[in-house]
Amino acid sequence: MEKGNYTYILQCADHTLYTGWTNDLDRRLKAHNEGKASKYTRSRLPVRLIYSEEYQTKREAMKRESAIKRLSRQEKLKLIQNDALKE
Repeated sequence: MEKGNYTYILQCADHTLYTGWTNDLDRRLKAHNEGKASKYTRSRLPVRLIYSEEYQTKREAMKRESAIKRLSRQEKLKLIQNDALKE
């Protein structure tokens, strides 16, 4: 079974946003909440997954992560809101 590659955004307890990529969302979210995934999120627990996109390759996911990190907070919130409206 092939794993997907994901770009994701987390909301931290202090309401800041964290963007990353992984090939296992559940494992990565668990690691973040255990304080083992990122220095940034370690001091802002708990975190919750609020947005994700799936890609075929690691390269695509990493490229998208980089693009999202360049967005302003307002642009990220708009991206998240637009995704929620699709559901």
